[in-house]
Amino acid sequence: MAGKPARPVNAIDQTRRMLSLVTYLRERPGARIADVARAFGISEDELVADLDLLPMCGTSFRGGDLLDIDTDGERIWWHNPAALGEEAAEPLRLAADEATALLVAARAVSTLPGLRESDRQALLRATAKVETAAGEVAGASSRLSVTFESEGGVFADVDRAISERRRLWIRYYSPARDEVTEREIDPIRLVSVGHTYVEAWCRRSEARRTFRLDRVAEIRILDEPSAPPEIELRDLSEALVQPAAEDPEVVVEVGPGGRWVAEYYPHDSADELPDGGLRITLRTPDPASLRRLALRLGRDGRIVSPPELADSARSAAGQALAAYDVPPVAVRGAGGGDERPE
Repeated sequence: MAGKPARPVNAIDQTRRMLSLVTYLRERPGARIADVARAFGISEDELVADLDLLPMCGTSFRGGDLLDIDTDGERIWWHNPAALGEEAAEPLRLAADEATALLVAARAVSTLPGLRESDRQALLRATAKVETAAGEVAGASSRLSVTFESEGGVFADVDRAISERRRLWIRYYSPARDEVTEREIDPIRLVSVGHTYVEAWCRRSEARRTFRLDRVAEIRILDEPSAPPEIELRDLSEALVQPAAEDPEVVVEVGPGGRWVAEYYPHDSADELPDGGLRITLRTPDPASLRRLALRLGRDGRIVSPPELADSARSAAGQALAAYDVPPVAVRGAGGGDERPE
């Protein structure tokens, strides 16, 4: 088998490829994996991933209607190609709520900025067919609308840049430094872990970085080709922040009102304290970024070590309080307000 994919995975491109793959395999029983991968310009690992997904597709979720495709490691076999034949097809029947949801979603997606015109036109043609089939339901759906937040436009531009392998220019807000910076990035893939992010190679830092889409203040697709170095894609299913063993260790003590820290931050340990709080040990490549955490915690927590970070956080909190004429005695360890994460 070949190694990991040499190019980023894009959901739209993968969908197009799998639709073509169904027709290709139906006409070539027993096709060799190496030949099929070569024909589609993908790695054998990418092809096997598609083959793992295809058996979940079909005209319905009844056993005989799902695609029965498997491989012996060398060849690909389709045991029920007639499942997609005209004789097996049944008219599509949508309930009123299903048709309404489908039409509203289709119209909303067709307005996304950055959507390729060919895709937009194909979506509008499909929507027109559904409207005809839905009859009176289509009229009800026309009274509903969906408005995407700005993240939707950013998503479309990032998705297009990945598809067309082009570089991006962004203005990005970094909460850890409380500043907006301009960067050129080579996008690698879109990921969703609570929020939607783009994993990319940052030309400013010359390193892999992950950017949250709702923190992108401005975005432009550049004419320069995207050329990220070949890097191993990480498993981000657990968390985006994955500290390394060699990263500096930070110890934070929180009261009952600060126990949320253990849920939001990957950590090595979280020991119970007598007052119902936690003593949390975590690692981070940038300990200074945790000053903002100390200010959020206020009376609900403090940084214990390293001492220089605790002093820095205490100083920052004192300066913030001084600006509001609040006596410094209100600070507990590395105090501040009672702000909570949104």
